[in-house]
Amino acid sequence: MIATWEPEAAGALRLPSGRLVRGRGLRHPLPAGPRPDFALYLRGRRPPPVAWEARWVRWPDFWLPTDRAVFGQALRQAWARAEAERVEVACGGGVGRTGTALACLAVLDGVPAREAVAYVRRHYAPRAVETPWQRRFVAGFG
Repeated sequence: MIATWEPEAAGALRLPSGRLVRGRGLRHPLPAGPRPDFALYLRGRRPPPVAWEARWVRWPDFWLPTDRAVFGQALRQAWARAEAERVEVACGGGVGRTGTALACLAVLDGVPAREAVAYVRRHYAPRAVETPWQRRFVAGFG
């Protein structure tokens, strides 16, 4: 059976392919419902251990990933796994870094890079992708 988020799950972004990826802020309690099968955590410091498979990418708050190649690999892994598993992308607040990663996932899923920020703001959070350099990062992703 394919594990997916419920479409109405808080923070779930539906990509054009139909994949659902949950974005969230790690400073907030874990949402009710099923737990992720895989998570991509975007933080300046290693996050605490979790009961599911997780990958950490060093990414200071308000900035960009410290290793863009590692981020690209991790994001492609999350995108591929989201086809059949529950995937979560999270940072501290769930808006800037998470929104940027979700916009990059949208690019991987076929959304033109110049439209990806607007797509994520429309379907995930109106303030997603907080800084000008995060927006430029998305525009050049791919």
